[in-house]
Amino acid sequence: MAADLSQLVKAYDVRGVVPDQWDETLAELFGAAFVQVTGATALVTGHDMRPSSPGLSRAFARGAAARGVDVTEIGLCSTDQLYYASGALGLPGAMFTASHNPAQYNGIKMCRAGAAPVGQDTGLAEIRELVERWSEEGAPEVTASTGTITARDTLEDYAAHLRSLVDLTAIRPLKVAVDAGNGMGGHTVPTVFAGLPLDVVPMYFELDGTFPNHEANPLDPANIVDLQRRVREEGADLGIAFDGDADRCFVVDERGNPVSPSAITALVAARELARNGGKGVIIHNLITSWSVPEVVEEHGGTPVRTRVGHSFIKAEMARSGAIFGGEHSAHYYFKDFWNADTGMLAALHVLAALGGQEGPLSSLVAQYDRYTGSGEINSTVADQAGRLAAVRAAYENQEGVRLDELDGLTVATADWWFNVRPSNTEPLLRLNAEARDEATMAKVRDEVLAIIRA
Repeated sequence: MAADLSQLVKAYDVRGVVPDQWDETLAELFGAAFVQVTGATALVTGHDMRPSSPGLSRAFARGAAARGVDVTEIGLCSTDQLYYASGALGLPGAMFTASHNPAQYNGIKMCRAGAAPVGQDTGLAEIRELVERWSEEGAPEVTASTGTITARDTLEDYAAHLRSLVDLTAIRPLKVAVDAGNGMGGHTVPTVFAGLPLDVVPMYFELDGTFPNHEANPLDPANIVDLQRRVREEGADLGIAFDGDADRCFVVDERGNPVSPSAITALVAARELARNGGKGVIIHNLITSWSVPEVVEEHGGTPVRTRVGHSFIKAEMARSGAIFGGEHSAHYYFKDFWNADTGMLAALHVLAALGGQEGPLSSLVAQYDRYTGSGEINSTVADQAGRLAAVRAAYENQEGVRLDELDGLTVATADWWFNVRPSNTEPLLRLNAEARDEATMAKVRDEVLAIIRA
């Protein structure tokens, strides 16, 4: 019987429960299918610290090698370290991780050479089709001789590349609490931060894919409580939290207050524009703060607004030649990193910006954090289209209101905006709202939620 991959293959990656939804047998077929769809003659694999990751990664390598492909295994790594290897070695790649999902999950993030993403429209649908067919019929025989599987350590090279992109030579000593959440930040941070004038307070650096301390998802406020407390207790200059595969970074200031990813996007955008002579395109998705395009224009850049999601950001980065892109979810994309996302490089920019002046982080980021946002609020609804239409009907004839449907529905005035987007995978509508002050934001947020939840 053919495997049912409908719940396993997502828009951008493979992700599901092991062994209930997938196992090493399927991983081997994914390796073979990846080779057939991409035409790879060699590839690179890496994996996170989950108990199932080494076996799944090796099975994928076997499936690829059986079709004559040479596989370079970089072993334990963060997702952006795998992207580094794909870019630096010029090879397609596969990263075995389920990012911030619970321990029983695992997945594959795949890319072509140069870290170009493989998603539904760029090969993932064809890979799924082959794996489903081959799980029933068996993969066809190949005449090619078996490829080699060799190990290669890229951690030092990855760290050196990141440090070459940020000038850290003149920063003052800083005390930084780092919460790795028992994820891959515990593996990469010691090497990347080595030699910098940092007093690092490590939290949960032990690699443990069962996540004994808290979920490795800093987007949920409950998971940064330990970091906030530790920053205050230690008198640290800032705190940094990484998600499970350490491709996203979240920042808290010296008071333990979270710094919005929009403010980080604006700060890094200003720095990247300065590096590029005050010129360049900066990508931001449509639910980042108004602050982001304002700061970009003030520093001579051109802001470009996109849909939410890394495939849209990366496609627009490539199309426009953008130098940097940021999302509300703390994904940060850099032209100098093959247009791929790396939270670690964003973290180095924050350290360089803070260490290059004498004030506290709260003062530094205030200039980039100008408005009041609601954060993302999810509502379970029976009829996504019907509720979205009801929101549109409530606002479309109001004077001074602008509507657009780049991604869901965005409604904006001179003083506030909100966006409502349907989830692709769950019966949810996601609301983000922002205004010039707290009272206005709360009023708009509550009005829209009342319509969504009616």
